Amino acid sequence: MTSPTPDTGHDWGLELTPRLAHFAAVARHEHVTRAAQQLGVPQSTLSRALARLEDDLGVALFARRGRTVSLTPAGHTFRVAAERALAAVEQAAESVRSDADPATGKVAFGFLHTLGWETVPGLIRAFRAEHPGVRFALVQNYGEAMLERLAAGGLDLCLTSPIPDTAELAARGLVARRLDEQRLRLVVPDDHRLAARKRVRLAEAAEEPFVTLEPGYGMRRILEALCAQAGFQPRIAFEGEEAETIRGLVAAGLGVALLPPPAVPRPGVRELTVTAPRAVREIGLAWIDGRDPEPPPVAAFRRFLLARRGTLLG
Repeated sequence: MTSPTPDTGHDWGLELTPRLAHFAAVARHEHVTRAAQQLGVPQSTLSRALARLEDDLGVALFARRGRTVSLTPAGHTFRVAAERALAAVEQAAESVRSDADPATGKVAFGFLHTLGWETVPGLIRAFRAEHPGVRFALVQNYGEAMLERLAAGGLDLCLTSPIPDTAELAARGLVARRLDEQRLRLVVPDDHRLAARKRVRLAEAAEEPFVTLEPGYGMRRILEALCAQAGFQPRIAFEGEEAETIRGLVAAGLGVALLPPPAVPRPGVRELTVTAPRAVREIGLAWIDGRDPEPPPVAAFRRFLLARRGTLLG
């Protein structure tokens, strides 16, 4: 057997992976015939596969005595790595099979930070009342980041706002459906000139400094669009990444904010209904278009959410 010329561009993983099970079976039995019977392949096919494996590697993996074989030192080294690789493949296969199990599978679900306090826990609790064994991998992020992760296959489903238009979704291989809408409020410090009011037009805050989420967040785009409808461009004083931090900055007198209602009242601020323009954000559910087959637990949770259109937020 001649040593092969070193080839730094050779894809050994692609070349050797199909033969690892053949090698491992012979190494385990130390007998070609018994290994062939276990694998359900002709003995001649197995012998040729082993010979080609050794030829490709340029080393002898077995010392042969008729149909009985024993591992060489190189064979022992290769066996450890081969069995580790095969075990990893088997574990991965079991994992994905388990995740797709209708009763005990897993759903990778993404949602907005502002829905994580009570909306999402309540939805999962209601779903698990009917599907108690289904597991969830939960991801909180802003809408654009979740859509990117969904398109890349890192999520099964995600809640997003605002809902991208059909062309934008199609370009990413995604589809979305509107689930509900949420009224937005103008949040002001409790000693603000507007604090005694219950309702306000957004234009009345045109001269105020705004505290808002960073560019890329859905609420930031919604704020800018609504302010444009009201005839002004918001003056951004502070930017953050989380709605309750924004409320804290408002309570400290650093500006006003346009936010969805809090899960629990926040001291130091007043939440005013915006009468004009109509200040809402749509909540949509997005998923990969045409995914076939869709894992049963994912399909079940998607049906569950779509059945609650218009009542998602209570």
